[in-house]
Amino acid sequence: MPEEQVLGLRERKKLDTRKALSDAALELAMERGLGNVTRDDIAARAGVSVRTFNNYFTGKYEALAYRQIERIQRSLIALRNRPAGEPLWSAIGAAVLEPLEADGVGAAPPTTEQLSMVRELLDAPETRIAVSKGVFDDWVEVIAERTGTDPERDLYPRLVAGVLGGVYQAATETYIHADPPLLLTTLLRRAIEQVAAGLPEPAVDG
Repeated sequence: MPEEQVLGLRERKKLDTRKALSDAALELAMERGLGNVTRDDIAARAGVSVRTFNNYFTGKYEALAYRQIERIQRSLIALRNRPAGEPLWSAIGAAVLEPLEADGVGAAPPTTEQLSMVRELLDAPETRIAVSKGVFDDWVEVIAERTGTDPERDLYPRLVAGVLGGVYQAATETYIHADPPLLLTTLLRRAIEQVAAGLPEPAVDG
């Protein structure tokens, strides 16, 4: 489930430590390459012990994936807070983009070095497992709440969550292979708009 919006001091410190470890992992992966980063390196960069690292993450891939997971959690909170009468895919689009734009992800296209690191990270099965773990069920639950459906018995919330997962994957795959580079936020917005429009066939010249 999404992390609470209002946290106590102890919980806030834990969250800050988790973010610091994830940021350290991403910085090191950018500097050295994914294969040259260890949990010892991450802990040292974040200024904590390896034991502290192990209290938060099972390994470097989970630490690397955390920022994406945290953004998804914020998207879930944002979707819960969208106006009740807003069309579903409009609400989902706004909720998905909100944390990315707040973190400056859509401010500028990625550099070649950034794309190379992201491509390497996404190619790792451990990363895909870390990101997808539990996320699907969370989306199903929030979509069911919004649509008045049953998250366990009804097809609809699972279908919408599955389509959204496909949107993430399609936008991300296009993002890491785009030449020239494109904004991830632009691709996500375009993908969600096309889904909301019923995926019309693209116009073909000639």
